[in-house]
Amino acid sequence: MLHNHHILDVDRAMPVTGDQQLLKQLNRMALVRQVSIQPGLSRAALADVLQLTKSTVSMLARELVDEGWLAESELLVTGEVGRRATPLHLAPDRLALLGAELGVDEARVVATNLLGEVLDTRIVSYEDAADPASCLRLVALALVRLARRLGRAAGAGTQARRVLGVGLGLHGAVDEARGVLRHAPHLGWRDVDVAGQVQLHFAGSPLAGLPLYMQNEANVAALGEFEFTDQASTDPLIYLSIGYGVGAGVLVNDRLLTGLHGFAGEVGHAILQADGPPCSCGRRGCADALIGLGSLLGKERPSHAALERLFARVADGERTTCAAVAAAGHQLGILLNNLWAGFDPMAIVIGGPALQLGDALIAPARAVLAQYADAALLTAPAIRTSHFGAQAVAVGAAALVRYRVTRPLDVQSIERRAGRPLAAARMADGVVMPA
Repeated sequence: MLHNHHILDVDRAMPVTGDQQLLKQLNRMALVRQVSIQPGLSRAALADVLQLTKSTVSMLARELVDEGWLAESELLVTGEVGRRATPLHLAPDRLALLGAELGVDEARVVATNLLGEVLDTRIVSYEDAADPASCLRLVALALVRLARRLGRAAGAGTQARRVLGVGLGLHGAVDEARGVLRHAPHLGWRDVDVAGQVQLHFAGSPLAGLPLYMQNEANVAALGEFEFTDQASTDPLIYLSIGYGVGAGVLVNDRLLTGLHGFAGEVGHAILQADGPPCSCGRRGCADALIGLGSLLGKERPSHAALERLFARVADGERTTCAAVAAAGHQLGILLNNLWAGFDPMAIVIGGPALQLGDALIAPARAVLAQYADAALLTAPAIRTSHFGAQAVAVGAAALVRYRVTRPLDVQSIERRAGRPLAAARMADGVVMPA
């Protein structure tokens, strides 16, 4: 059930100082979130779960159906006298979410519906990966083209879709409140005003003025697994991203854990081996230096081609490379145990390019974790791979939009941290807009 402190019945509320539109929006989005968690609930059932009056839920549901958030399905026969219950579901066919992964070698942009089903996807090749302005321009323009395609009906029986917002997944430390990428070590980018540059390219397009959110790639991938799958079996959830380095996104009690400065989840710099191999951060024995694909490449410069050669050597059973991958898998098992001990999650999801190593990496990790679980006489959490594969970060960036838009108080908190005027008074199409 949703936390009721986000719910205030606008029919029963006493006069308050503050924005009545925000109060209504809290109730609207609480209703959307509850339907996403429990598809098929009737209006009466929603009123009971959310502790709102039936008239409030009926009014809000009518608006949300009209706007394309919700859809009604076949009447539910309840056996009771009177009006039959009409189940409500998230509508799959009228709204869209845009997401982009700004990867180290290339970018990927996607459009999804509210359920996380991918509607369209494009790969964007960088002209110069060392030039953030050039990369951001190409990604922004690709997103605009995607929005324009969504805004046109594809043919008979289809209708144009309205975009709710844009999410960006970035490989580095992200200051979400200010829209700044602080440091992307594998790209060499520092203190890049991502939001400012992207919004500049959105000017005059269908994306101008729409909400724009950004987070670290592991955080958005975690949100994709959380928002677009069965939340009842994934909270707490840890998404462990293994690419050139290692990062994690952590969700606890329906909330993304971002930490004091927004940099939570940097498990790549958890020490797994005292006095181990040196890490780029200056420490020794970090997970990055023991598990990350950058370490497995050795002296070879990280690149898409270098990774393909690594994967090919493992597929061919090259002895030295397979031994190095198995050793990394052993260290991964230790990291999984530490995450289990620290967060007691229901599931740990492994994603990122390292998944292409398959059981060469994952099997040793599972074996090590099982040994620790047996020694402690405990049952380890479920370890699984990402539902979205290579699309995990881009789809997760789209999930970030749904996550933020349906939590208006979180958006206000982000605005406060950025020192900007609150967004509560600026509403468009039922969505809290950034100031």
